[in-house]
Amino acid sequence: MKVDVLLGLQWGDEGKGKIVDVLTPEYDIIARFQGGPNAGHTIEFDGLKFVLHTIPSGIFNSNKQNLIGNGVIIDPYVFSKEVKQLNFKNIDPRKNLVISRKSHLILPSHRMLDAVYEKSKGKFKIGSTLKGIGPTYTDKVARQGLRMGEIFNNDFDSKYAELKAKHQQIINSYNYDPGEFKIDGLSFDDYEKEWIAAIEVIKDFEQVDSENYINESLKQGKSVLAEGAQGTLLDIDFGSYPFVTSSNTICAGVCSGLGIAPSKVGKVYGIFKAYCTRVGSGPFPSELFDDDGKLMRDEGNEYGSTTGRPRRCGWLDLVALNYSIMLNGVTDLVMTKGDVLAGFEKIKISTSYKLKEQLIDYIPFEDDKVKAVYEELPGWNTPLDGITGIGGFPEHLNHYIDFIEKFTKTHISILSIGPDRKQTIFR
Repeated sequence: MKVDVLLGLQWGDEGKGKIVDVLTPEYDIIARFQGGPNAGHTIEFDGLKFVLHTIPSGIFNSNKQNLIGNGVIIDPYVFSKEVKQLNFKNIDPRKNLVISRKSHLILPSHRMLDAVYEKSKGKFKIGSTLKGIGPTYTDKVARQGLRMGEIFNNDFDSKYAELKAKHQQIINSYNYDPGEFKIDGLSFDDYEKEWIAAIEVIKDFEQVDSENYINESLKQGKSVLAEGAQGTLLDIDFGSYPFVTSSNTICAGVCSGLGIAPSKVGKVYGIFKAYCTRVGSGPFPSELFDDDGKLMRDEGNEYGSTTGRPRRCGWLDLVALNYSIMLNGVTDLVMTKGDVLAGFEKIKISTSYKLKEQLIDYIPFEDDKVKAVYEELPGWNTPLDGITGIGGFPEHLNHYIDFIEKFTKTHISILSIGPDRKQTIFR
């Protein structure tokens, strides 16, 4: 058996959570392999809506196992809130969720550091979610982070205090009043108390050596779907640096984030919206600042599921999409939110960039200096409500799909035309 992978091809928010939920019945194990609570995976079914930040999106299938891999970083406070959300709807994740002992912990002081760093940048802010992601990965690389398996050790409290003191020393060097920073609306001391209490919640979950867990499962013939967070264009190495996240969001991150060999990767599902969105700062060649962009935002409810911030919106960028397909070895494309474009008579699609008066078909190092060049296609200009199969698609939607497939040389095998899991069509 091999590990199939599902990840985002844009700047995140592509609808990964829903598609993982839809595909879960086909797999035995759903595994998160990178990122942290900066992710916001939304799942809707039976009139219910859930937003998951850490827990894999396969959790709603009680007979499927879920794994938080070693490449994920975990904030116990956020995690415990997710558990309470699920428990409130009579879903008990303790029954089918295990956590890697090697995943790293986000401390309250990591979140304070994140806020201080962001404020110090002034107008050059990255657009951080302020979830402590960067500082936590920094400590991981600096070999001073705290890992999940350490919460049971007798010296955990002293290690926590030592790392917190290091963070406090850095924070003090910026000459900010700590009282001006709130963490999820709480003072640092109140947040820390909640965080410490949440450690006890995590102790109720089984911890595993996830690399052995996954590889033994594969030997036993079990099927695995690896769930990515954020998107390819936010990858620490290949995204629009420095306006990126702090982990490898591409397919290669599955190997280090779960502990599998490259030869164990099977299908790669790449998800993209029928248009583009981005939260925070950074290059966005096809961004719209007119009524079309506002219509996309309103129709698509384009507000961050983690931060609540309005998303920047723009036309689909096929240059960037091809780049992501190349980096990830995508075998199957998944297009979401085709329903959002239902009100457009004309739709533009970026097929090249202009850089210093030269047309190019790739993302260059100077990605902040390119301008999108478009082709115009007729919109389907009709609602997609009630469509249950590809035979019901408007002609111009089929033309849009064909255009993308020919340009990317990759098949679109799944289409999402609404937020509910039932509004998913396989081709």
